[in-house]
Amino acid sequence: MARKRKRKSRRRQEGRKILELVPNYNIESGEEKPVTAARKYIASLNIVPPALLIVKRNEHTTDRYFWAEKGLFGAQYVEENHFLFPSLQTIDLHESDRPAIATAMRH
Repeated sequence: MARKRKRKSRRRQEGRKILELVPNYNIESGEEKPVTAARKYIASLNIVPPALLIVKRNEHTTDRYFWAEKGLFGAQYVEENHFLFPSLQTIDLHESDRPAIATAMRH
């Protein structure tokens, strides 16, 4: 029996495209929890929001965090709710993604 494919949310796809345009930092968590490692890394380099931190927990698992003006958020939450973050609202995908389409008006 064939498995039904999960529908991809357009809002989340757009959020993922926006996060691709934000600076990325790849780090390893070491002995610390991933969120603690991310916070310490942000503090040590004085990273200015917006930024995406990809924290490698072990050889199989990575956690993604978004550094915003109001704190550290899970990247999946930000993908789904990117319109709530002022620093992401300035990034406009619509101008660069879509080709210009000329339309004629009839009277």
